[in-house]
Amino acid sequence: MGQDKLLVITDQVAVSISAVSDAIKKLRKEEVVVVDPMIITQATSGSLTSLESSSIDDVVSLSKTLEFPSDQLLGNISRVLKPGGSVLFYLDSQTVGEQMMKCKKPSWKTGSSFALKKASQAIPKVQINDDDDLIDEDSLLTEEDLKKPQLPSGDCEVGITKKACKNCSCGRAGNEEKVKLGLTMDQIDNPQSACGSCGLGDAFRCSTCPYKGLPKFKLGEKIALSGNFLASDI
Repeated sequence: MGQDKLLVITDQVAVSISAVSDAIKKLRKEEVVVVDPMIITQATSGSLTSLESSSIDDVVSLSKTLEFPSDQLLGNISRVLKPGGSVLFYLDSQTVGEQMMKCKKPSWKTGSSFALKKASQAIPKVQINDDDDLIDEDSLLTEEDLKKPQLPSGDCEVGITKKACKNCSCGRAGNEEKVKLGLTMDQIDNPQSACGSCGLGDAFRCSTCPYKGLPKFKLGEKIALSGNFLASDI
């Protein structure tokens, strides 16, 4: 520490050695001060112009007023302070009492550069468990899960055939008629004709007649279909 350069600046005409020593102890947290500081009283912005840049390790500012140090003097303090150096501002004012603040200059110089650490591209390790730690999926199934599901029962043979049974009562037969004929149930139950010829048969029906292919019928009466009408011709 004997080689360190420590600067003490103050706005006072004179400053006691004990006050300087106490301030240095607060700055460096040392029980015994072994440095010989440079002391500048009634310091101004021009008081540090003779000092080289980055030549001072630490600076202690002792003041009695809030106006010290000035902005220009602070700029000179930053200039002469080495990178990583510390500054202790100690104010002993009758107005605000004792106030102390410690600052530190960054450890790099203006204009310096340094390499950034590249992000690791390493592939994360995958931990493979032993076979003893694996669980048999079948052991998670209960007897209830293994039962074959029951198909719903009804008049139509669901799952065996896609056609309605002979004695259909669930409505599937009507839906099949509607799909095959392209007619609505209302058109089958209550047939109507705009031209009046639809019920006379295909010989009297136009090419776009919705009833084409159906047997003769009376207007307003349900069309009677034979039992094999919906059966495939093949």
